[in-house]
Amino acid sequence: MQVRTFGDADGVDVKEITLRNAAGATASVITWGAVLRDLVVPAATGPQRVVLGLNSLEDYRAYSPHFGAIPGRFANRIAGGHFTLDGQDYTLPTNEKGKNTLHGGPKGFGKLPWHLDHAEESAVRLMLHSPDGDSGFPGAVRATCTYRLLDPGTLVVDLEAQTDAPTLVNLAHHSYFNLDGGADVLDHEVMLACPFMTPADADGIPTGEIRAVAGTPYDFTTMRPIRSAAHTTYDNNFVLGPMPDPRTGLAHAATVRSPANGLELQVHTDQPALQFYDASKLNCPVPGLGGVHYGPHGGFAIECQLYPDAPHRRHFPSAVLRPGQTYRQVTEYRFA
Repeated sequence: MQVRTFGDADGVDVKEITLRNAAGATASVITWGAVLRDLVVPAATGPQRVVLGLNSLEDYRAYSPHFGAIPGRFANRIAGGHFTLDGQDYTLPTNEKGKNTLHGGPKGFGKLPWHLDHAEESAVRLMLHSPDGDSGFPGAVRATCTYRLLDPGTLVVDLEAQTDAPTLVNLAHHSYFNLDGGADVLDHEVMLACPFMTPADADGIPTGEIRAVAGTPYDFTTMRPIRSAAHTTYDNNFVLGPMPDPRTGLAHAATVRSPANGLELQVHTDQPALQFYDASKLNCPVPGLGGVHYGPHGGFAIECQLYPDAPHRRHFPSAVLRPGQTYRQVTEYRFA
């Protein structure tokens, strides 16, 4: 494990922590946004970088589309930048199309400095204190993000939060993955264990319907390439079908495989849904890790989460967190 200074964020020293496991996998985490900056895992063809990352703190602050970050307090979208909780109305800053709040707003958890609480050879724990009224949300929230690197190539993301007043909490891990380093991921093969999805309007806000994916371009219940004959792009919330494994509390949510090198990613989570994004709008203006340019479809994101816009849909799983409760999410990214 190594710790070094990665940059300065308005007087706050941002650290980079590099983790290693016995199998040779490495992960780099920065305290800005609790970002997973780099992840290299063993593969049949040799060590393989599998996430998109940037080279400086300045690049993250100016250009990152949430590369590797932990968005919050509410990951994904809240329509209209407002919600009502216990009869009280709250207004949030809008940062998408001038009318919706995305990933907690322009100063959400993924764009704030976290505190390095503990680090060891293959694990790191970061903490964030979000005060009452932060980005318009009520209640003071204490959040923790723990990354653990297990043998041979598993990354565990463990998120927790507590509050001193009723509030909303919906966190996610937002890495963009690319399993073979190619220019795009359209030929990656995907299986989502999700028989349903929540259709959305043109702004990405769920309509409230929960619709079966069978017979639609959104059916990934069997392995198929991301590339769609219907030229469909994907930035959608999918509803998980499998029950959790009673031994782990996690359900198998997704499998992604690269035909180019045979590397496979399995995602296991305790969350009820995931956002699958094919990065069709990605066009990062600065070079990424290894000097690579990240263009459209340069990666894919699988963000395990509660449903988008949950505060406005009573039949969606609730994102309300109250004093005395602990929000927790565990997601494992298993590479083989």
